[in-house]
Amino acid sequence: MLRFAGIQMKIGADKLQNLAHATELVVQAAKAGARLVSLPECFNCPYGTQYFGQYAEQIPEGETSKHLMNLAKDNNIFLIGGSIPEACDNKLYNTSVVVNPSGDIIAKHRKVHLFDIDIPGKIRFQESDVLSPGNSATVFDVDGLKVGIGICYDVRFPELAHLMRLKGAQFMIYPGAFNMTTGPIYYELLTRSRAVDNQVYCASIAPARDPDATYVSWGHSVIVSPSGTVIDSAEDEEKVIYCDIDKSEIQDIRTFIPTWNQKRGDIYNVSEVSGK
Repeated sequence: MLRFAGIQMKIGADKLQNLAHATELVVQAAKAGARLVSLPECFNCPYGTQYFGQYAEQIPEGETSKHLMNLAKDNNIFLIGGSIPEACDNKLYNTSVVVNPSGDIIAKHRKVHLFDIDIPGKIRFQESDVLSPGNSATVFDVDGLKVGIGICYDVRFPELAHLMRLKGAQFMIYPGAFNMTTGPIYYELLTRSRAVDNQVYCASIAPARDPDATYVSWGHSVIVSPSGTVIDSAEDEEKVIYCDIDKSEIQDIRTFIPTWNQKRGDIYNVSEVSGK
């Protein structure tokens, strides 16, 4: 079995301090036997439209990418760099990079669905004011396990998860900073829903809560089995959560409840139109 670790970490305004703290927690996870480790969304900077341009970097030339590449190689792990603000061709993206144990970037996912919501009296947030969306479903291989990745708001869209399953995903990971309004209602619910819909392991990995931040994360990172059972979770404080991915459990649930063989392609279909 393959051990996964999700890091719910405290994040501040100092990028170098965030990178140093992420290193401490990644090393801790690797020493606990994790082969695949994920950091949370915007792990190297505060989350907010006012910060994205200030903290943005090119990939792979930026200091965060280089740091992740060295960190994965030094600890012989596959490392999902949560997400960081990416600058490319005069545009900004919310982007996750995946690095293998050789220190090579093997996947890059740009957040497909931008977080634009307006709940009167509670929260208004418009990522599209500064960010551009990605255009593809992302799946990569970890020692024979197919892993799909989305970022935060991506988890709300079952079609994207469906595409990842069509690409072979057995585990889906969503670094995501839900807030104090939507988090209590939806964070675990959506993670469990994507697990059950696609008969995969599913994890959502959040920043730890900072009540003094301009955007306050709900926290509550969670890992769910293919049957929708919570395996491990956090509250609002910093914590590393773990699970051992058992591919036989994935196969069993797909055999016993063969929903993917029972889909009605004659009346509905999900397919990838374009990607780049």
